[in-house]
Amino acid sequence: MILNATAASNPAKPATAEPTVHDLKLIVTVSTLGTVFEWYDFYIYATLAPLFAKLFFPGSSPTAGLLLALATFGIGFAARPVGGAIFGALGDRIGRKTSFLVTISMMGLATTAIGLLGTYNQIGIAAPICLVLLRTLQGLAVGGQYGGAAIYVTEHAPAHRRGFYTGFIQTGASLGFMLSMIAVLVTSTLVGEEEWIAWGWRIPFILSLGLLAVSIWMRLKLGESPVFAAMQKAGEVARQPLREAFATRARVGRLVTVMIGIAVGQSVAGYVGLIQAMNYLTTAAHMEPTSMRIVLIASMAFGAAASWASGWLSDVIGRKRTLLMGYALFLVIVFPLFSAIGSLANPGLAGAVKAAPVVVTGSDCRYDPFSQKGQATACGKLLDTLTKAGAPYSKQEAVAGSEPVLTIGGRPVSAVDKPAITAALAQAGYTTPPGRQSVSSLAAILVLLCLLGVSTGLAYGPVGAWMTEIFPARTRYSSLAISYNFGVGMFAGFMPFIVQTIVALTGNPLAGLWYPFTMVAIGLVVAVVFLPETRGKPID
Repeated sequence: MILNATAASNPAKPATAEPTVHDLKLIVTVSTLGTVFEWYDFYIYATLAPLFAKLFFPGSSPTAGLLLALATFGIGFAARPVGGAIFGALGDRIGRKTSFLVTISMMGLATTAIGLLGTYNQIGIAAPICLVLLRTLQGLAVGGQYGGAAIYVTEHAPAHRRGFYTGFIQTGASLGFMLSMIAVLVTSTLVGEEEWIAWGWRIPFILSLGLLAVSIWMRLKLGESPVFAAMQKAGEVARQPLREAFATRARVGRLVTVMIGIAVGQSVAGYVGLIQAMNYLTTAAHMEPTSMRIVLIASMAFGAAASWASGWLSDVIGRKRTLLMGYALFLVIVFPLFSAIGSLANPGLAGAVKAAPVVVTGSDCRYDPFSQKGQATACGKLLDTLTKAGAPYSKQEAVAGSEPVLTIGGRPVSAVDKPAITAALAQAGYTTPPGRQSVSSLAAILVLLCLLGVSTGLAYGPVGAWMTEIFPARTRYSSLAISYNFGVGMFAGFMPFIVQTIVALTGNPLAGLWYPFTMVAIGLVVAVVFLPETRGKPID
């Protein structure tokens, strides 16, 4: 039985019958829209991370507040492996459909609750505590959702078109993030800046309740996966899928290689395109918000198309080759691409960095971006001043015990005189607002972001079908959910926090990119050496 409506009109139809084209279209449409809505719920927080730093962590410095907001974003990812284990086992024991109905309900209700949550100024310390708890619930839900949707579609699709059909599921992350950006752009424009900060930010979260109702209504139209239905009929459903998934060394090895070779590499690369690009344009390039959101929305639409196209491509040239092409392209372009984007988004700042570099020479330049009591050393205090001003800098070691020395464009500036530092930075062009970008600059930024989208789309598009083909049907949901969500949750979820921490500690807005570069490089090696090609493999 593919669809409840179909079963009602034709009760003689067997549970494992080949789905019709109409069935497949409905299955893919419902699964994709549900995935888009769920990613909207999960990513709306990331879209508003700089604002949440002010609303929920107001006692911190701007840098620490942003880092705490990004850490809270990461907590949602840290909960994903637990959610994957819980709902993966549920999906292997009682069905794919039931599991992702529960997960989407959890996600929608938790997102709506964030929209109703009091801020720090309204309910005090309870605000960030409740925010963390709700992000945890979101993480648990999304940990079970993605695997269920990918498996459900793959188990319905014909073998030679699995990449094509699951490619639509792979568009969900980009389209969900794009939908969240559109909601923020439209709402903030309609209510105005003051009302947006006061209460308007709640609207995109509360809208989730309507999306939840639509998602549940659509998913109730679906029946069970034919592969799971066949296992039920034959009495082959796993009683303890988690134990089976870890039963042998070979199975554990398969979980680990999928986690590193697929989950870590593609998710870290993907979140560079989805999240780090936004953070970089906001915090490093100081790009005008409306222009930034418009460019990001357009690039995400392209990225979604690239993900679908690479799913189709994997049916032609193989899952492994498609993913490796994405990894290789990402490693080649990531540093020069972000450098070029920064120059286009804020040419004044880029010119200042080139013409008047900021250099700090000191012997004890310990800097703690989370410190509530101020920095412990004179050099640390200087770095804190530069960081708060948004000025990139480089550091040089000095003789032990010497006082810090600051030069801007080769000219010495008092390292302890904040007004003098501020004036020197302004004179050098570091603090001049970038203003609105020209049409040609925006077009160039969009082209570069689309190129990034090609690399991440190539890596992301084939993985839904690939992971489903790698794992056996009895423990497929559990194995996929655990390996994928552990890789994404532990390595990609905290990537924005890790990247921004590296930037804060080094003063170099590009230094944080070494983390995703390293993770993708490791993923490439593991994929080349250990992961099998599975295109066309039987999955029953």
